[in-house]
Amino acid sequence: MLSFRYEKKLWKKNFKCVAGVDEVGRGPLAGPVAAAAVVFPPDVKIKGLADSKQLTPKKRERLFHEIKKKALGIGVGKVSHKLIDKLNIGRANLLAMKKAVEKLPLPPDYILIDGGRHKIDLTLKQRGISGGDRKCASIAAASIIAKVIRDRIMLRYHQRYPGYRFDRHKGYGTRKHIRFILKHGPSPLHRRSFYPVSRFF
Repeated sequence: MLSFRYEKKLWKKNFKCVAGVDEVGRGPLAGPVAAAAVVFPPDVKIKGLADSKQLTPKKRERLFHEIKKKALGIGVGKVSHKLIDKLNIGRANLLAMKKAVEKLPLPPDYILIDGGRHKIDLTLKQRGISGGDRKCASIAAASIIAKVIRDRIMLRYHQRYPGYRFDRHKGYGTRKHIRFILKHGPSPLHRRSFYPVSRFF
């Protein structure tokens, strides 16, 4: 169940600045991976907060604005499709999350990360939580920020490359998206290391 229980335990131990961290865009065949870090004050209340994957685009947008209004700080990190191909997606994810934490306007003293095995290369106290975006409110908020920002990036890419319909699938490997790749060949935004894009190189 989603709550602030993880943050409350840390606030009681005098960790005043606790950041929830999550990323989106691990699976798509095109575009960047994006991550966000969100720090809330202890008395915050946000109705309807949930993992970004469980929300409609309209609800995500509403919560995006509410989170921005009520958070003490938000940081966003992005890693391009080219760097994903160079590093691999696992390392790119961790780099995006590191960038997000580093871009917070105030330095956190503890970070809570979505994914039980994740560890960010920072000298900060941290904990990975398996399924954290469904359990930890700050992580869920980070997932919403990252998802809305990445979706907006993909909508801009749709304007440049309308033949791939990035506005519909946001780069994920749907049947229609794969058909567009087979028809037109990969765009400059596609991840060359991901199958079936890799067949063209």
